[in-house]
Amino acid sequence: MRLETCIRKGLGLKAHRVREVREEAGRLVAEIEWIQGRKLICGNCSRRTQKVHSRQGVREWRDLRVRGQDLVLRYEPRRVRCPACGPRVEHMPWAHRWQRVTRGLSLALAELSRKLTWQETAVHFGVDWKCVAAAVKRAVVWGLKHRPWKPLHVMGIDEVSRRKGHRYLTIVYDLRRRRLVWIGEDRDTKTMRRFFDWLGPRRGRAVQVVSCDMWAIYIDTVRENLPSAVLVFDRFHVVQHLNRAVDEVRRQTWRQLRGEDRVAFKKTRWLWLKNPWNLRSKDRRRLSALCQKNQPIVRAYYLKEAFQRFWDYRSPGWAVPYLRHWLWWASHSRLDPFKDFARMIREHLDGILAWTRLRISNGALEGMNNKIKVVSHRAYGFRKTETFMTAIWHSCGNLPLG
Repeated sequence: MRLETCIRKGLGLKAHRVREVREEAGRLVAEIEWIQGRKLICGNCSRRTQKVHSRQGVREWRDLRVRGQDLVLRYEPRRVRCPACGPRVEHMPWAHRWQRVTRGLSLALAELSRKLTWQETAVHFGVDWKCVAAAVKRAVVWGLKHRPWKPLHVMGIDEVSRRKGHRYLTIVYDLRRRRLVWIGEDRDTKTMRRFFDWLGPRRGRAVQVVSCDMWAIYIDTVRENLPSAVLVFDRFHVVQHLNRAVDEVRRQTWRQLRGEDRVAFKKTRWLWLKNPWNLRSKDRRRLSALCQKNQPIVRAYYLKEAFQRFWDYRSPGWAVPYLRHWLWWASHSRLDPFKDFARMIREHLDGILAWTRLRISNGALEGMNNKIKVVSHRAYGFRKTETFMTAIWHSCGNLPLG
């Protein structure tokens, strides 16, 4: 097969042909010409016509390399007389509109940029990084338009930091199918309203369970727009508040210690916060010795370990009395951080007790947040929020490439 025929079939040309391929300045140049009598396509409305208005100057498009040599397509576009649009530049089947790279190269840029940074991808193919950014943006727009939608039954909501100064993105995740559903800027009421406007009432009726943290905006908007869905507060966020209470008691205890006791409690933060089965043998022995002392942090540690037993209950009939007894204990512990924690648990009791029946958490969503952080760190951050969201969709959204 001749190289001209191979390129023509690879580009899927119908109204054009490759006249010749020659070498110029260390690169291959494929001269493309229009086949007289074949219908051209309007670049605006995609109608077919044989009427040609005029001819424009020569343009070039970068294509995939051929055995290590750059391949360039060269063609003089026509302006066609479209019966609906008037004179318009014809549609070039080998490239997207306004682009100077072919569809094949654009697809290769988008595919490799899922694994490498945009700059590394640009260096690999010998193009500018803005060309890679345009290819990624086009791939994301096409993928969001053509991705298959499946009913959303179990939904997780969380935020991820995008820069310093409490700047966040809201992430909505399908916990059952492990797929990214939606990304929005900030984590305020307007953001959640945009999501529910995008979701719509018909698709919203399919949502059965929503898992999120105890952020008031998430709770209010979910209850307003999904009144039939069960709201479950994420276990890991509850434990995070619990550990903060323990750490605050540890700090208060440290400020009150003097002499040898202060030395004994030095560098013990993670002894109190870790799960007992994750401690090394020498750490277990040291923790056992510290627990013999009559200090507030010891009482806080016992409270923490007692609360962790709640997650093992599978029946609300057993979980409710146990949790109520623990709340009474924490409220009478003379530890202000645990009094605040117990007050927070009482205010969100229904969503926490729902764990015993549903056993749903945002663990998969937290894993997605780690991937998003890798995307940001790999690129050393993104200046624009829109670009960051595009990179997240491209790397973590599992979108189809077209």
